[in-house]
Amino acid sequence: MKDRPVVVDGGIYIRPIMKLTMSSDHRVIDGVLAAQFMGRLKAIMETAAF
Repeated sequence: MKDRPVVVDGGIYIRPIMKLTMSSDHRVIDGVLAAQFMGRLKAIMETAAF
């Protein structure tokens, strides 16, 4: 995670930002399912109370 400037409600704030990447074999799993997994993981990470 790195602190990055982001726009929130018209203001510029410094927030910790983290990139996530995932690779999947399309012969085994559909790309849509992989994208849904990443979307759900993103939602969980954004609402977690660390």
